[in-house]
Amino acid sequence: MKLNERSVAHYATCDSPTDHAGFLRKRVERHHHHAHHGTSYQRRWFVLKGNLLFYFEERESREPVGLVVLEGCTVELCEAAEEFAFAIRFDDAGAKAYVLVADGQAAMEAWVKALSRASFDYMRLVVRELEKQLEEACTSLAACRKSPRRSSGRKRGPERDGGHSKPPPLPPRRRSAAGSPAGSPVAGLSPALQESPVSPETACFAKLHHWYGQEIAVLRREWQERQKRGHP
Repeated sequence: MKLNERSVAHYATCDSPTDHAGFLRKRVERHHHHAHHGTSYQRRWFVLKGNLLFYFEERESREPVGLVVLEGCTVELCEAAEEFAFAIRFDDAGAKAYVLVADGQAAMEAWVKALSRASFDYMRLVVRELEKQLEEACTSLAACRKSPRRSSGRKRGPERDGGHSKPPPLPPRRRSAAGSPAGSPVAGLSPALQESPVSPETACFAKLHHWYGQEIAVLRREWQERQKRGHP
């Protein structure tokens, strides 16, 4: 794979989102005829962006000194003299392996998790799983829409009579100044006004408004008469 060094260096230090970053100690392993050759560890600042793992000499460095493309590799814990060690190994027999050492258990687990999810192969598996879940959800939704609705266990809407919704139950009536409930017969009210407005014929709000308006007018006249007589 050919990479443009200038573009890669710019991508490593630009303001694009970073998936993970931190100090690690790095050692490169090379395998030749099943012989193991290693080098000493170097402390480097690592930055993960997508499937590209950059490493710098220092945190403030403006150019990376190396790059690991995380494709066709496995990230695994490894046996090493150093604690909190893990390795990035590639399928090719002659490829380099990177042994990395974190500063602690939490840092090691975070790095292994981030690196394991960085490759396009992992993203393909995630996309396929999400597509499968979406297909199953759509199939289940279509089956629910085709099945008949059950009458039990479902909330019913407002009861209707003659195509009109019945009004909701009236709130408790306040007591009049005389102490009798406002809903009880009041002198001066016509028999029609003393009847409850809650009936199929009073489904219209305007009719309810008119009914209560007449009752309030009668109560107001009674109050005015008591004021004239000097009674509160």
